[in-house]
This record gives sequence, structure tokens and C-alpha cells, in this order.
Amino acid sequence: MGIAEKFIKQGQLDQEEYPELLKLYKDQKTIDLLKQEAVRIQKKYFGNKIYTRGLVEFTNYCRNDCYYCGIRRSNTNAVRYRLTKEEILQCCENGHELGFRTFVLQGGEDPWFNDERMVDIIQTIKKNYPDCAITLSIGEKSKESYRKFREAGADRYLLRHETANEDHYRYLHPENLSLSNRKQCLYDLKELGYQIGAGFMVGAPGQTMENLAEDLVFLKELNPHMVGIGPFIPHHDTKFAEEEAGNVELTLLLLSVIRIMLPKVLLPATTALGTLDPRGREKGFQTGANVVMPNLSPVKNRKQYELYDNKICTGEEAAECRGCLSRRARSVGYEIVTDRGDSPMI
Repeated sequence: MGIAEKFIKQGQLDQEEYPELLKLYKDQKTIDLLKQEAVRIQKKYFGNKIYTRGLVEFTNYCRNDCYYCGIRRSNTNAVRYRLTKEEILQCCENGHELGFRTFVLQGGEDPWFNDERMVDIIQTIKKNYPDCAITLSIGEKSKESYRKFREAGADRYLLRHETANEDHYRYLHPENLSLSNRKQCLYDLKELGYQIGAGFMVGAPGQTMENLAEDLVFLKELNPHMVGIGPFIPHHDTKFAEEEAGNVELTLLLLSVIRIMLPKVLLPATTALGTLDPRGREKGFQTGANVVMPNLSPVKNRKQYELYDNKICTGEEAAECRGCLSRRARSVGYEIVTDRGDSPMI
């Protein structure tokens, strides 16, 4: 029995076995085998549904200095902005009219948006749109802050762990950030009843197949409701500006692997995947992904939320973006749906 067949049969591998599987990302037989099983599982739990999340990138101020990120604190070339509460609510109003029933509030770790301000924003969105889920993606906070947001009405929280390997984490982040705290945040969020999302960049600088194996073992242990992965794309104002971008084929293989390993997980076909490959998101759907996150942010601010270079859809209105994604999904046999798209694990 080959390593791919063994993985499909067991639904997981030992950590030292994963590199052998991942190194086959250009082997067509392995790709087809994993893809077929991933789609079978995807269809079993989700049919041909692709869930949408309306993304509101509400601040690009960040107190952190992660070495790979375009909005890192020390990037003096970044044009900073914060949306007002009214602007955030306007994004949600536009999104609700377009059929979105999940709003993702994403931003840098901006101290201006303290607990009090965030609680007020969350409560207002929940009051205006009780039929909608609220996802937060605002980084590392105290357990008490997470508790306040949860009580205010937040349903989900996205916090990519970035890498499960201590040395690799150190290579990508300054000394004041720690992998142990990052992981603790995820466990705190889960304990507080959030639907949680973790994830990592594929092809991040310094990443090895062994690092990716650790990521997969960590995800299996954490058992999150969502996993967000996408290829690393360099940003011109970071120390990794000259690094190669991550590999699309390896990213697609990992989507299949994660779908098989965590059958009920919500798995986005990310903007980064669509940035590196014009049909990246369609290919994502065909390898196990079942979520997309169109941008509801004001068009005037989208180019400023530049985590990496050449990000797609920065000039499109939300309605255009949603229509485009619907057509893309239909072209490969899937249907964009407008319900909340809660995790089947809850």
C-alpha cells in the first residue's frame, strides 16, 4: 500500500510520514487519488455548497512586527487607515443586502480598537442583523477580552497559528511574540465556545516539509472548525521581499489532505490562491475547499490592506466580486449559498 492509500484509509499519518506524502505534490496519481477522496468527503457533508463570508478589513494599524507582513508596525510606507463604526456598519448593510449572513471583521492588532469599542461594534451588528454570524480576526488577546467579545455576540474567531514549529516561528516573528501564546489563544477561544479557525502559509520563508508535517499534527490535535491556508506571497516592504512565493500545487494537495484529515472542517479557497493562479479558487473547490471570503471593505481602502503584493479584487465593488465568485463556482459544478454556513461540528 502506498503512502497516499494508507493516509486515505487511516485519515491521518504519523508526523514522520507526512513529508513522504507531501513530497508527491507533483505526482499526478497521488494528486488525483487525494482529490477524489477529498471531494467525496466534501460532497458527503456539504453537497455542492460553497459558503460565503463578507470580509471587512477595518484597520491596517498593527502593533506587531511580523517579518512577512505588509502592514507590520515598522513599515513606514504603509498608508494607514481605520474605518469608523459607521463605515463598518455600512459595509455590513451592503453585505446583508447582497445576501451575506456572516461578517468577518479583520484587522491588524490595533490598540485603538480596545475591548469597549469592539464590544460596542459587535453588539450593534448583532442587534441590526440577528440572523448573521460574526467572525473576528483581530489577533492575540487576553482570555478575558475573548470572553467579552463572545458575550457581546461574536460567534467565530480566525487566528492562523502560522507554524507549529518553534524554530520556524522564531524565524518569522520578532522576540516579543511566542508560538506558545498563539496556541494558548486558540485553546482559550475553543473553551469559550467560539467556532475557531487556525491555519498557515504554504511555502513561508524557511518552511520545510517537516514543518508542514508538524502543522498537520497540530491541526488534528486542535480539531478546529475552520482551517485557512494559502500560498505565501512576498511583500516588497518586508525582509522577505525577494523570497519565492509558495507553490499552488502543494497548496491544493494540502487542501485535499486537510479535508480528508478533518472531514467536517470549513476550508476556504483563499484570495492568495486566486492571486497566484487565475483559477486558483476554482481549483480549491475541486480539491476540497468550501468557503470563499469576498471583500465588503470600502474600495478606497482595499489597496491599503496590503498583507502581500498583487492582491486581487482590490478595485471591485462587493456586488461585482460576489457575482464573479458565483460564476466561478458554477463553472466547476458548485453553488454559492447565502446562509450562515455554521460548522457541522457544533
